Amino acid sequence: QVQLVESGGGLVQAGGSLRLSCAVSGRPFSGYGIGWFRQAPGKEREFLAAIRWSGDSSTYYGDSVKGRFAISRDNAKNTLYLQMDSLKPEDTAIYQCNLLGRSSWGQGTQVTVSS
Repeated sequence: QVQLVESGGGLVQAGGSLRLSCAVSGRPFSGYGIGWFRQAPGKEREFLAAIRWSGDSSTYYGDSVKGRFAISRDNAKNTLYLQMDSLKPEDTAIYQCNLLGRSSWGQGTQVTVSS
């Protein structure tokens, strides 16, 4: 069973940066996709970015974060990252990592961007 724990959220001013981490335990299958998502109050969960856990390092992004956010992984540390730059107040949400297609979710980490 793969377990994922997010960290790194916090309060930041608009225009600032944060880096989120997702600690991965249980070794996803090598070709499995893993990604970042977010959910703001009263809104549906939104896809942000994805990458394969190993092998091909191609990345995929949602339109709202393309050019501002970057997903990466460090397999030696079993950690997935999301570098977030040029943050906007509308980026305020709970951020979660997950295997693509998995329906169970962790608690996530809160990101709040002040104007």
